[in-house]
Amino acid sequence: MLQDYFTLKRTLPSRHALARDVAEQRAQIQAYADKVLDLTAQMTALHTFEKKIRVIANIEAPAAQEAVFGIGGATENDLKDDLESMPALTENPSGLIRAMHAQLDQLSEASVVQTQAFEEVYGYLQDQKSLLASTPAIRPTTGWISSGFGYRKSPFTGLKEFHRGIDIATRAGTAIIAPADGIVIFSGNKGGLGKLLTIDHGRGIITRYAHLKKSLLKRGSHVKRGDKIALVGNTGRSTAPHLHYEVHLNGIPVNPAKYILN
Repeated sequence: MLQDYFTLKRTLPSRHALARDVAEQRAQIQAYADKVLDLTAQMTALHTFEKKIRVIANIEAPAAQEAVFGIGGATENDLKDDLESMPALTENPSGLIRAMHAQLDQLSEASVVQTQAFEEVYGYLQDQKSLLASTPAIRPTTGWISSGFGYRKSPFTGLKEFHRGIDIATRAGTAIIAPADGIVIFSGNKGGLGKLLTIDHGRGIITRYAHLKKSLLKRGSHVKRGDKIALVGNTGRSTAPHLHYEVHLNGIPVNPAKYILN
Protein backbone atom coordinates (compact mmCIF):
# COMPACT_ATOMS: atom_id res chain seq x y z
CA MET A 1 0.00 0.00 0.00
CA LEU A 2 2.80 2.39 0.91
CA GLN A 3 4.51 1.63 -2.36
CA ASP A 4 1.27 2.32 -4.26
CA TYR A 5 0.96 5.66 -2.49
CA PHE A 6 4.45 6.78 -3.50
CA THR A 7 3.88 5.54 -7.03
CA LEU A 8 0.62 7.52 -7.27
CA LYS A 9 2.28 10.57 -5.80
CA ARG A 10 5.01 10.44 -8.44
CA THR A 11 2.53 10.11 -11.29
CA LEU A 12 0.15 12.89 -10.14
CA PRO A 13 1.10 16.52 -10.78
CA SER A 14 2.19 18.47 -7.74
CA ARG A 15 0.07 21.16 -6.18
CA HIS A 16 2.57 23.74 -7.42
CA ALA A 17 2.33 22.35 -10.94
CA LEU A 18 -1.46 22.53 -10.82
CA ALA A 19 -1.30 26.08 -9.53
CA ARG A 20 1.11 26.97 -12.33
CA ASP A 21 -1.15 25.43 -14.96
CA VAL A 22 -4.16 27.26 -13.58
CA ALA A 23 -2.24 30.54 -13.56
CA GLU A 24 -1.17 30.02 -17.17
CA GLN A 25 -4.73 29.20 -18.22
CA ARG A 26 -6.05 32.24 -16.44
CA ALA A 27 -3.42 34.43 -18.10
CA GLN A 28 -4.40 33.04 -21.51
CA ILE A 29 -8.09 33.60 -20.86
CA GLN A 30 -7.41 37.10 -19.55
CA ALA A 31 -5.35 37.90 -22.66
CA TYR A 32 -8.21 36.60 -24.79
CA ALA A 33 -10.65 38.75 -22.81
CA ASP A 34 -8.45 41.80 -23.35
CA LYS A 35 -8.60 41.17 -27.10
CA VAL A 36 -12.38 40.97 -26.92
CA LEU A 37 -12.37 44.29 -25.08
CA ASP A 38 -10.18 45.82 -27.78
CA LEU A 39 -12.53 44.57 -30.50
CA THR A 40 -15.50 45.94 -28.59
CA ALA A 41 -13.83 49.32 -28.28
CA GLN A 42 -13.02 49.34 -32.00
CA MET A 43 -16.62 48.48 -32.92
CA THR A 44 -17.90 51.22 -30.63
CA ALA A 45 -15.48 53.73 -32.21
CA LEU A 46 -16.52 52.69 -35.73
CA HIS A 47 -20.18 53.09 -34.85
CA THR A 48 -19.53 56.55 -33.39
CA PHE A 49 -17.57 57.56 -36.50
CA GLU A 50 -20.34 56.31 -38.78
CA LYS A 51 -22.94 58.29 -36.82
CA LYS A 52 -20.87 61.46 -37.32
CA ILE A 53 -20.76 60.82 -41.07
CA ARG A 54 -24.53 60.34 -41.13
CA VAL A 55 -25.05 63.64 -39.32
CA ILE A 56 -22.80 65.49 -41.78
CA ALA A 57 -24.41 63.83 -44.84
CA ASN A 58 -27.92 63.98 -43.35
CA ILE A 59 -28.47 60.22 -43.68
CA GLU A 60 -30.87 58.54 -41.28
CA ALA A 61 -29.59 55.41 -39.54
CA PRO A 62 -31.51 52.15 -40.22
CA ALA A 63 -33.71 50.92 -37.38
CA ALA A 64 -31.95 47.54 -37.29
CA GLN A 65 -28.65 49.20 -36.57
CA GLU A 66 -30.01 51.29 -33.73
CA ALA A 67 -31.54 48.15 -32.24
CA VAL A 68 -28.24 46.27 -32.27
CA PHE A 69 -26.20 49.11 -30.82
CA GLY A 70 -28.93 50.28 -28.48
CA ILE A 71 -29.55 47.15 -26.45
CA GLY A 72 -26.42 47.45 -24.34
CA GLY A 73 -24.47 44.87 -26.30
CA ALA A 74 -21.28 45.63 -28.17
CA THR A 75 -20.23 48.26 -25.68
CA GLU A 76 -16.88 48.28 -23.96
CA ASN A 77 -18.17 48.95 -20.44
CA ASP A 78 -20.50 45.93 -20.49
CA LEU A 79 -17.72 43.40 -20.89
CA LYS A 80 -15.53 45.22 -18.39
CA ASP A 81 -18.30 44.96 -15.83
CA ASP A 82 -18.72 41.26 -16.61
CA LEU A 83 -15.01 40.60 -16.23
CA GLU A 84 -14.73 42.52 -12.99
CA SER A 85 -17.69 40.64 -11.49
CA MET A 86 -16.36 37.23 -12.43
CA PRO A 87 -15.07 35.03 -9.57
CA ALA A 88 -11.57 33.66 -9.65
CA LEU A 89 -10.86 31.11 -12.33
CA THR A 90 -10.22 28.47 -9.72
CA GLU A 91 -13.71 29.04 -8.28
CA ASN A 92 -15.68 29.33 -11.52
CA PRO A 93 -13.56 28.59 -14.62
CA SER A 94 -16.53 28.82 -17.00
CA GLY A 95 -17.88 32.20 -15.91
CA LEU A 96 -15.37 34.39 -17.70
CA ILE A 97 -15.51 32.20 -20.81
CA ARG A 98 -19.31 32.45 -20.95
CA ALA A 99 -19.09 36.23 -20.71
CA MET A 100 -16.62 36.35 -23.60
CA HIS A 101 -18.70 34.02 -25.76
CA ALA A 102 -21.79 36.17 -25.18
CA GLN A 103 -19.86 39.30 -26.08
CA LEU A 104 -18.42 37.67 -29.19
CA ASP A 105 -21.93 36.78 -30.34
CA GLN A 106 -22.97 40.41 -29.91
CA LEU A 107 -19.84 41.61 -31.70
CA SER A 108 -20.53 39.23 -34.59
CA GLU A 109 -24.06 40.58 -35.00
CA ALA A 110 -22.91 44.17 -34.63
CA SER A 111 -20.12 43.70 -37.21
CA VAL A 112 -22.61 42.50 -39.83
CA VAL A 113 -24.89 45.46 -39.21
CA GLN A 114 -21.95 47.88 -39.16
CA THR A 115 -20.64 46.56 -42.47
CA GLN A 116 -24.06 47.03 -44.08
CA ALA A 117 -24.28 50.53 -42.62
CA PHE A 118 -20.91 51.57 -44.04
CA GLU A 119 -21.87 50.13 -47.44
CA GLU A 120 -25.06 52.21 -47.37
CA VAL A 121 -23.18 55.39 -46.43
CA TYR A 122 -20.52 54.69 -49.08
CA GLY A 123 -23.15 54.15 -51.77
CA TYR A 124 -24.93 57.37 -50.81
CA LEU A 125 -21.71 59.40 -50.88
CA GLN A 126 -20.77 57.88 -54.24
CA ASP A 127 -24.14 58.97 -55.60
CA GLN A 128 -23.57 62.45 -54.21
CA LYS A 129 -20.11 62.54 -55.77
CA SER A 130 -21.62 61.57 -59.12
CA LEU A 131 -24.37 64.15 -58.68
CA LEU A 132 -21.90 66.95 -57.95
CA ALA A 133 -19.66 65.94 -60.85
CA SER A 134 -22.60 65.98 -63.28
CA THR A 135 -24.08 69.29 -62.07
CA PRO A 136 -22.93 72.35 -64.07
CA ALA A 137 -20.91 74.49 -61.70
CA ILE A 138 -18.31 76.51 -63.64
CA ARG A 139 -18.26 79.20 -66.33
CA PRO A 140 -17.97 77.51 -69.73
CA THR A 141 -15.75 80.23 -71.23
CA THR A 142 -14.01 83.50 -70.44
CA GLY A 143 -15.55 86.88 -71.28
CA TRP A 144 -18.38 89.04 -69.97
CA ILE A 145 -22.11 88.45 -69.92
CA SER A 146 -23.53 90.66 -72.65
CA SER A 147 -27.11 89.42 -72.31
CA GLY A 148 -28.78 87.73 -69.34
CA PHE A 149 -31.51 85.16 -68.93
CA GLY A 150 -35.15 86.21 -69.27
CA TYR A 151 -37.12 88.78 -71.25
CA ARG A 152 -35.17 91.32 -73.30
CA LYS A 153 -35.47 93.46 -76.41
CA SER A 154 -34.48 91.46 -79.48
CA PRO A 155 -31.35 92.87 -81.19
CA PHE A 156 -32.88 91.86 -84.52
CA THR A 157 -36.55 92.88 -84.25
CA GLY A 158 -36.56 95.33 -81.36
CA LEU A 159 -39.48 93.40 -79.86
CA LYS A 160 -39.68 91.84 -76.42
CA GLU A 161 -38.57 88.21 -76.41
CA PHE A 162 -37.60 85.55 -73.91
CA HIS A 163 -33.87 84.82 -73.89
CA ARG A 164 -33.44 81.14 -72.93
CA GLY A 165 -29.81 81.42 -71.80
CA ILE A 166 -26.97 83.87 -71.27
CA ASP A 167 -24.59 85.33 -73.83
CA ILE A 168 -20.90 85.45 -72.96
CA ALA A 169 -19.08 87.86 -75.28
CA THR A 170 -15.47 86.99 -76.09
CA ARG A 171 -13.13 86.62 -79.05
CA ALA A 172 -13.84 84.07 -81.76
CA GLY A 173 -11.85 80.90 -81.24
CA THR A 174 -11.86 81.13 -77.43
CA ALA A 175 -12.03 77.71 -75.84
CA ILE A 176 -15.29 76.45 -74.32
CA ILE A 177 -15.06 73.89 -71.51
CA ALA A 178 -17.61 71.47 -70.09
CA PRO A 179 -19.07 72.76 -66.80
CA ALA A 180 -19.82 69.18 -65.65
CA ASP A 181 -19.52 65.51 -66.60
CA GLY A 182 -21.89 64.28 -69.28
CA ILE A 183 -22.50 62.80 -72.73
CA VAL A 184 -22.79 64.74 -76.00
CA ILE A 185 -26.26 64.15 -77.44
CA PHE A 186 -26.09 66.66 -80.33
CA SER A 187 -23.32 68.21 -82.37
CA GLY A 188 -24.20 70.01 -85.60
CA ASN A 189 -26.09 72.92 -87.15
CA LYS A 190 -29.35 74.12 -85.60
CA GLY A 191 -30.95 76.97 -87.53
CA GLY A 192 -30.58 80.36 -85.85
CA LEU A 193 -28.38 78.84 -83.15
CA GLY A 194 -25.75 78.08 -85.74
CA LYS A 195 -23.32 75.33 -84.80
CA LEU A 196 -24.68 73.79 -81.63
CA LEU A 197 -23.38 71.34 -79.05
CA THR A 198 -25.67 69.75 -76.45
CA ILE A 199 -24.56 67.76 -73.40
CA ASP A 200 -26.77 65.54 -71.26
CA HIS A 201 -25.54 65.56 -67.64
CA GLY A 202 -28.16 63.15 -66.33
CA ARG A 203 -30.86 63.70 -63.72
CA GLY A 204 -32.75 65.90 -66.14
CA ILE A 205 -29.96 68.47 -66.68
CA ILE A 206 -28.93 69.45 -70.22
CA THR A 207 -26.60 72.25 -71.36
CA ARG A 208 -26.49 73.81 -74.84
CA TYR A 209 -23.68 75.81 -76.50
CA ALA A 210 -24.65 77.84 -79.58
CA HIS A 211 -23.10 80.04 -82.30
CA LEU A 212 -19.94 77.94 -82.22
CA LYS A 213 -17.02 78.35 -84.54
CA LYS A 214 -16.29 74.66 -84.15
CA SER A 215 -17.50 71.72 -82.09
CA LEU A 216 -14.65 69.50 -80.93
CA LEU A 217 -16.81 66.51 -80.04
CA LYS A 218 -19.15 64.09 -81.76
CA ARG A 219 -22.45 62.71 -80.57
CA GLY A 220 -21.90 60.00 -77.95
CA SER A 221 -18.66 61.48 -76.63
CA HIS A 222 -18.16 61.34 -72.85
CA VAL A 223 -16.89 64.53 -71.25
CA LYS A 224 -15.53 65.47 -67.85
CA ARG A 225 -15.80 68.83 -66.13
CA GLY A 226 -13.07 71.08 -67.54
CA ASP A 227 -12.70 69.24 -70.87
CA LYS A 228 -12.35 71.46 -73.94
CA ILE A 229 -15.49 70.88 -76.00
CA ALA A 230 -15.80 73.69 -78.59
CA LEU A 231 -14.62 77.10 -79.81
CA VAL A 232 -16.56 80.38 -79.56
CA GLY A 233 -17.89 81.58 -82.91
CA ASN A 234 -20.39 83.80 -84.68
CA THR A 235 -22.51 81.31 -86.61
CA GLY A 236 -26.28 81.35 -87.04
CA ARG A 237 -28.34 84.34 -85.92
CA SER A 238 -25.60 86.31 -84.19
CA THR A 239 -24.38 89.91 -84.29
CA ALA A 240 -20.85 89.28 -82.91
CA PRO A 241 -18.68 86.46 -81.57
CA HIS A 242 -20.11 85.10 -78.34
CA LEU A 243 -21.26 81.92 -76.62
CA HIS A 244 -24.97 81.44 -76.11
CA TYR A 245 -25.16 79.14 -73.08
CA GLU A 246 -28.33 77.40 -71.91
CA VAL A 247 -29.16 75.10 -68.98
CA HIS A 248 -32.33 73.00 -69.11
CA LEU A 249 -33.80 71.20 -66.10
CA ASN A 250 -36.38 68.55 -66.97
CA GLY A 251 -36.94 70.21 -70.34
CA ILE A 252 -37.40 73.75 -68.93
CA PRO A 253 -34.79 76.50 -69.49
CA VAL A 254 -33.40 77.84 -66.21
CA ASN A 255 -31.02 80.69 -65.47
CA PRO A 256 -27.46 79.43 -66.20
CA ALA A 257 -26.04 82.08 -63.84
CA LYS A 258 -27.31 79.95 -60.94
CA TYR A 259 -25.03 77.17 -62.11
CA ILE A 260 -21.87 79.26 -62.26
CA LEU A 261 -19.96 79.16 -58.98
CA ASN A 262 -16.58 80.51 -60.11
